[in-house]
Amino acid sequence: MRLPSPFMPLILTSMILLGGCGQQSGNDAAQPNVVTNIVDEAPPDTDEPAPPANAIVPAEPIPTIETPKQAASPAGLIPASMQGRWAGVQARCDDRSDALELTIRPDQLIFHESVGMVQSIDPQGGREMQVKAAFTGEGESWTRTLSLKPSADGARLTIVNDGTAVTRKRC
Repeated sequence: MRLPSPFMPLILTSMILLGGCGQQSGNDAAQPNVVTNIVDEAPPDTDEPAPPANAIVPAEPIPTIETPKQAASPAGLIPASMQGRWAGVQARCDDRSDALELTIRPDQLIFHESVGMVQSIDPQGGREMQVKAAFTGEGESWTRTLSLKPSADGARLTIVNDGTAVTRKRC
């Protein structure tokens, strides 16, 4: 059925008005039939849900495994006379990119690209000592025993590693 054209604007206007019925603008919380599943916090009287009937229950309790704690290094493991920053004899002390840079702490040998945690020290008489350390660097781990020989005045330190000696100066 075709309506005469004078009624067309009236029908379109009523359809637009009816299309907006039931919709509220602004606050959706004012709609009584809107359901949401968002909860800011659990109600205070909620308990943990019971395990499902087909849940697997271990036959034995989960064991508590105690990992041995690494003993703290005693203070002064490496003598204070050897601790500090060292660099290659020809290097500038402020050059942090020096391949021979070494920082010695009581329990660590910190080289340019590796760190060694001191495991033991064996005095060799005089000022010389053997230092066994567990090293990590560039994704690898290894254990090495180095011989540390400070000069009489403490200004130089020679480290022997697998028969190769390298002398550094104190910075």
